[in-house]
Amino acid sequence: PHELIVRNLQEVVGDEELHHLLKRDQPLTVYWGTATTGKPHVAYFVPIIKLADMLHAGCKVIILFADLHAYLDNMKAPWSLLRYRTQYYEAVIKGMLKSVNVPLERLHFIRGADYELTEVYSADLYRLLAIASVHDARKAGAEVVKQVSNPLVSGLLYPLLQALDEIHLGVDAQFGGVDQRKIFMLAEKVGLHFLCRGFG
Repeated sequence: PHELIVRNLQEVVGDEELHHLLKRDQPLTVYWGTATTGKPHVAYFVPIIKLADMLHAGCKVIILFADLHAYLDNMKAPWSLLRYRTQYYEAVIKGMLKSVNVPLERLHFIRGADYELTEVYSADLYRLLAIASVHDARKAGAEVVKQVSNPLVSGLLYPLLQALDEIHLGVDAQFGGVDQRKIFMLAEKVGLHFLCRGFG
C-alpha cells in the first residue's frame, strides 16, 4: 500500500512515520480539504486520481469542504452561499470520483462549518490563538490565502483553522499541494502541543 499511497507525490513529509502507521491493524485515515471558493474544474482530477490511489490502498479518506475557509479567504464565498456551494462541490466531486471508478465505501464527506462552529472546536481555537504567533500564522498561510496590501485578520485564522482541523477530524495525515506545506508544518507543531498539553 505504501507505494500506491506515495506514487506521483512531489513530496512526502514524515515518510518514516507513514511506514510505521501502515503497520497497524487499522486503515490509514487521510483528509483532503478543498475551500469552496468557486467552481470545481478539470484540474480537480489531479487530487481526485491521488485520492483514488489512497482508497485503492485501503485508506479511509475524508474530503473536507472547507466552507468557512472560503469565507475567511477575502470572502471568496459569501456567507449566504456557503451551504449551497458545499452541496454543489459534493455533487461534482462525487461525479468525478465515480467517473474514474473510485470505491466510495471508505470515503466520507464533511462540511467544515458542521464542526468548526461547535463549542469544543471554539474552545480549542482560543487555546491555539493563545500560543500561535502572528509571524507563524502569516508564514503558514502566505502561499494559500490571497495576499492583499491591507491584510485582514481572517487571513491569519485560515491556516490556524486548517491546523486544528487535522486534530478534530482525528486523521493520520493531510493530503494537499506543495503550497500547503507550511500549513502542514504548522499542523504538526500544533498537534504536538495539544498532545503534550492534553488539549483537544
